[in-house]
Amino acid sequence: MKRLIAMALFVALVPGAGHLCNAQEPSSSASQQKQEQTKYTKEQFEAMKKQNEETAKHNALVKQLNDAFTAKNWEAALAPLQQLIAANPDQWQYYSGLGTARLNLGQYDQAIDAYAKGVQAAERSTSGDSKNASPDLARTKIGEATMLTNQGNAFLKLRKNKEAIAAYTKAASLDPNPATAYFNLCATQYNIGNTVGALDACDKAIAADPNKADTYFIKGSLMMSEANADKEGRITLPPGTAEALNKYLELAPDGPHADDVKTMLKSIGAKIETTYKKKGK
Repeated sequence: MKRLIAMALFVALVPGAGHLCNAQEPSSSASQQKQEQTKYTKEQFEAMKKQNEETAKHNALVKQLNDAFTAKNWEAALAPLQQLIAANPDQWQYYSGLGTARLNLGQYDQAIDAYAKGVQAAERSTSGDSKNASPDLARTKIGEATMLTNQGNAFLKLRKNKEAIAAYTKAASLDPNPATAYFNLCATQYNIGNTVGALDACDKAIAADPNKADTYFIKGSLMMSEANADKEGRITLPPGTAEALNKYLELAPDGPHADDVKTMLKSIGAKIETTYKKKGK
């Protein structure tokens, strides 16, 4: 009996040192300002003073935001994110953070919108003629892929499978490590009954990460659904079916699908490998 697969909800911060944002450095300290006041015109000094005030405000918002994310207090993260976006509308990281907060709050439509704006900002920052071109193109591409994967998760929550598939497909094309995007694409295609699309995505997910057990379960289940019986009741399966199912048991001998896999293997008369030990035993 076909079962729906629950996808791993990949709600991750953009790559960084454990924080969503970094603080900015002020242009000069208070003591330096007193010394520099004699070096600059009044207008220049006032401009520096204003810049330092804006930097201090920015850093306070960043601290508030990082504290909220660390505590997973998504509601508390909304206000600083919205203020940071208003002050820095070209920074895709803030849209990504807003999307993550909305997603965790179950505000899926708003999460989708935030991620869409973040993707647009990331694309602008990587365009060759942009004045806001990112100095770290690889990091930006990974951030864009993460936003698209998370956006796909939000679409799934709204049962918008077509849109989720489009988001995962684009994410996989951008991410240097596309295993999660391909796995979610594989599971989504499986759930809507697209066997060909699901098998293709599963193979790509396995190529990207050969140690994810659930991918083999989906692949084996899909191959089981392709079984044919002749007039004498003999079952013919696609090559590699038993291998995919046994690979699941190798990687997750005590996994949530272990009993289902053993039942499938018995039903096709395939050998169940007995060398796999339950993890932690």
